[in-house]
This record gives sequence, structure tokens and C-alpha cells, in this order.
Amino acid sequence: MSAVLSPLEVQRLGDRAPPGRRSISQALHLSRRAQRGLKSPVLNECARMSQELSAEQIQQALQGITIPPQPQIMVDLQFEQYMPDPDLETIAKLISQDPGLSGALLKLVNSPHFGLSNKIGSIQRAVNLLGSRSIINLINAQSIKGEMSDETIVTLNRFWDTAQDVAMTCLTLAKRTGVQAADEAYTLGLFHDCGVPLMLKRFPDYMDVLVQAYAQADEETRVVDTENRVFNTNHSVVGYFTAKSWRLPEHLTAAIANHHNALAVFRDESARNTQSQLKNLLAVLKMAEHICASYRVLGNQAVDHEWNVVGPLVLDYIGLSEYDFENLKQNIRELSGH
Repeated sequence: MSAVLSPLEVQRLGDRAPPGRRSISQALHLSRRAQRGLKSPVLNECARMSQELSAEQIQQALQGITIPPQPQIMVDLQFEQYMPDPDLETIAKLISQDPGLSGALLKLVNSPHFGLSNKIGSIQRAVNLLGSRSIINLINAQSIKGEMSDETIVTLNRFWDTAQDVAMTCLTLAKRTGVQAADEAYTLGLFHDCGVPLMLKRFPDYMDVLVQAYAQADEETRVVDTENRVFNTNHSVVGYFTAKSWRLPEHLTAAIANHHNALAVFRDESARNTQSQLKNLLAVLKMAEHICASYRVLGNQAVDHEWNVVGPLVLDYIGLSEYDFENLKQNIRELSGH
């Protein structure tokens, strides 16, 4: 099993890219050089890539690739926009429900234009900083990119539903366990599968392969391994580069890249201190995915094969017994109406 996102997986994304996007392979030449001489497999490969790839290179690599905004949310946002006095809090709540709009917002607020010393991973903070005029301009820009066929809208409903559920569950878990900042846990929950709709746009049969990937997941086979075999890339790799293009903080992009690589991360004891933030994020996310039954919603499976393998390590890391987690799971499901 691969310990972390491999350079080959990332390179293949560029190798399969259509004309005009080949720049990703050129940009990854720097990332491949960074792999030489590094001994620890879980010294986050994503962090090493981020040191080599500039924001400009990543934007160029992903030029033209966007997550389509959720249609009804776009309607609600535009309605609020035309009110005499747009309510920024209402706009923020609507934006926080949609991965595409949230990503565009964080990309803007973390751009060099604002000159922030620390990157922002909180959607609410980003909205407060930008103000209503910039937010409305952002909404208008995204609405232009939001034209989708009816078939695509129906297919992506599963993605939008599970992204919001997992995000809210991450928020609740972060507050109850105290292992991670709640706003960043929410952001990770919202964005962790942002590569799914992009894969679907490129590969029409992607959802069928994703179902197969969840079915075949076990101790030796990651969900992304099946995607790699069929497409020579996977939604974690695409999600990582998308998150980088949005200028999300490095620890969040690392968690997105490794969210189907949690078993290797939690097994590795060689870098416990340096990996604690990544483990905190992944622990909250894997619990949330299991509670929200992502394996059923996206993978069409009756059993969460991935959780059966990584769950005991996650609970041991958090310090929860199986009994305590079951109670917590039921409580959260009742609160969310599952």
C-alpha cells in the first residue's frame, strides 16, 4: 500500500489532461525532484509539493477547471443580492453550503491582493473580511460558470448532499472532541471530495467506478487505487490541486490529498509530532464520513469497508472507545435527522 499520495499519481493527472492543460506535468517536474533523498514516507508529500509548486503554476495547471455551483443555492444567493440591503450573514450561510462558491471565496481572500500573513480556512471569516460588494461580485462571476445539463445536476446531487452533511458533522465532532479548530474541520468536510465532480466532468462513467472503488476497499486496496487503475488519477489528487488553486492552508490541502490514505497516516509512528495536525483533521473527517454514511451515499455500499480498516486506529488516536463512539454517532445522527 502506498504510504502517501505518490508523485506518479499526481503526474498522471497532467498526463491525461486535455490540450491546454499539459502545464501540470511541467510544474510537477519540480515536485519529483523533491522526492529524492527523503526517508520518511509520511513526511507529507503534499507539503513537499507545496514548497515546489507556486500558486501561479497550480492555477495554470488547473485553468478552466471549476466545481459547478449548486443551482438552488445560486438562485437563493442571487435573490439576496437584489435585496435593498443584502444580509451578509445570510449570504455567508448560503455560501458555506456550497463547495464551489466556498472555494472561489477562499481563493480570493487568500490571494496576494489582500496580503494576509496567515491563510484563512474559515468561510465565515472570509466573508466578514471581504464585505458584501466583493461577495456579490464573486457570486456573479460564479453564476457565469454554472451552466450544467440536467443530467449532470442530478448526478451531482449526491456530491452536494454528502459534502454538506459531512461538513456539519465535522464541525460537531471538532467541538465535542476538541482536537481541531471547528471552522477548519467544517471547511475540510465541505471540500474533501471536491475532486469528485471534476472527475465526473472529465470521465462520464466516473460514478460507476467510484462505486466499484468503495466496494473493493480493504486493508490492501485504497478507494483511490481503483480510480488510479481505471483513470490514471483520482479524486484526491484532483481535489488537492483544486484546493491549492483556491489557496487553502497547507494542512487542509494535505488532508484532502490523504483522506483515502488515512490507514498509512495513522500507522506511521515516525513523525507523530509533525503529523499531529494532519492526523487531527483526518480523524475528524473519517469519523464524519462514517457517521454520514458516505460509503452508502457515494459508494452505494451496505458496509463501510474503509472504516472497518482504519476506524480502530482513528478511535485509538482520539481516545474514544467503540462504545463511546457508537453513542456519539447515534446522537449526531439524531441531531441531523439521519
